[in-house]
This record gives sequence, structure tokens and C-alpha cells, in this order.
Amino acid sequence: MKETGGLTPGRALDLGAGEGRNAVWLAEQGWRVTAVDFSAVAVERGRKLARERGVEVDWQVADVTSYQPEVGGFDLVLLAYLHLPAPQRSTVLHRAGAAVCPGGSLVLVGHDLANLTNGIGGPQDPTVLQTPDMVVAELSGLHVSRAETAPRPVHTPTGTVNALDTVIVATRP
Repeated sequence: MKETGGLTPGRALDLGAGEGRNAVWLAEQGWRVTAVDFSAVAVERGRKLARERGVEVDWQVADVTSYQPEVGGFDLVLLAYLHLPAPQRSTVLHRAGAAVCPGGSLVLVGHDLANLTNGIGGPQDPTVLQTPDMVVAELSGLHVSRAETAPRPVHTPTGTVNALDTVIVATRP
């Protein structure tokens, strides 16, 4: 994940980790990762992937809308393709931002609202999609260094087309 490439590994929190590809990749890069997802099935698949790759990840089955991460406890908080309605997204973003330690980073990547009309794939429910402005508005106390709608090439049987993602990179001073 290029958004984390220049960061020094430390403690990382992957919220909405799903089957754990990002959590395992971070662990392979030297991060000490806590991965949280509501699905016990997905977490078990993540555990299996981590074992196959020979890395340790602290897997937690929990609903991210009620999960309380350690305040200031993480050098990196990752939210990758976690799509929630606005009230839940606001709660999760506030807690995620609070979990970033001084000098740490928050990285969010998810399907952008513009993807509905100008992109491909992703959720088709506009209430769970976001824009950079929506996300930035929820990140108090963080310095936002990147906030954009970014094209992501998707290979299809008929050629390559772009999905549109919201990408946010922010740090705690």
C-alpha cells in the first residue's frame, strides 16, 4: 500500500480488516498489527493467511462502530474500504483519529461517492460512500496531507477502467 510506504513501522490498527490482506501485509513490513472486524469467519481467514505467511497479527472480532481503540496508542490507523452510513462513519473516524499517537498517521481508502456515476464497482448505496471533504470534516486534531478522489485502474474482460476512491492521509502533530 503506497500510502504507508514511507512510514516507519510501529503499532498499527486495521479497522474493518475483513480477511486481513492489509493487516498481514503490514505485519510483513515489520508493523505490530491489531486487526479488527465484526466477522468471525473473516478473522479466521485472516488468521490462516497470517500463519501461511509466517507473521503475527492480533486478531479481534468486534464491531468497529462500538470498538474503542486505545487513545494515542497507534503509529498507524488504517481504514480500507470500510463503508458505513454517515452517523457510524463519524463515530468510527473520531475514534480512529483519537487512536493516532503524536507523529502517527491515519490512512483511509474507500470508494468515493463519484464512483457511482464515473467509476466502476463498489457499493451502489450512496449513503455508505464518502468524499474527501466528508472525511476531512471528521478528523479533528490531525494534519491532512492528502485528501483526494483518486482513480484506481480495474482490469475487466473488456479492458481497463477506473474506479474512484477517496484517499486520505493525515498525521497527528
